[in-house]
Amino acid sequence: MIKKCDKPGCTKAGTCRAPKSRDLRDYWFFCQEHAAEYNKNWNYYADMTPDEIEADWERQTFGESLKDKDAANKDASDYAKFINDFITGRGKFDRMPAKSKLPTNVVSALKVFDLGISATWREVGVKYRALAKKYHPDTASDKKNAATEFARISTAYEILKKHFGKK
Repeated sequence: MIKKCDKPGCTKAGTCRAPKSRDLRDYWFFCQEHAAEYNKNWNYYADMTPDEIEADWERQTFGESLKDKDAANKDASDYAKFINDFITGRGKFDRMPAKSKLPTNVVSALKVFDLGISATWREVGVKYRALAKKYHPDTASDKKNAATEFARISTAYEILKKHFGKK
């Protein structure tokens, strides 16, 4: 069913959706002319501070923040324990059988982020955020290659997400 344009006084068909609010759950239906007028004046980030805009962009792009202090501390303590065990028990490490090789796609994905095979999920997340900000098509300085590079980064991130067992 075709709706009438939501602009008062307009009798044309409302074929174009335009958001009523930032949550993007409720929409106006305008004719093409009124949709263009509405969209030109609508600002998704109206009434937000620059910090709120940055936080919203990161949340929408990357999901929830990695600012979980407990997880960061656990990663740090695990790493410190590994290093300590390695230094104090070098003979034990030398006698350990070699672990099975990582799949080729995981190694390639780690290379995209310039990380070694011993990288943690946290390191992957940090690198992904930095590279995604740099190459996102909306923010990149080199618009020509940005979309291709961003797609390559995103594909590598998905591979590593599966490898580390993340959702």
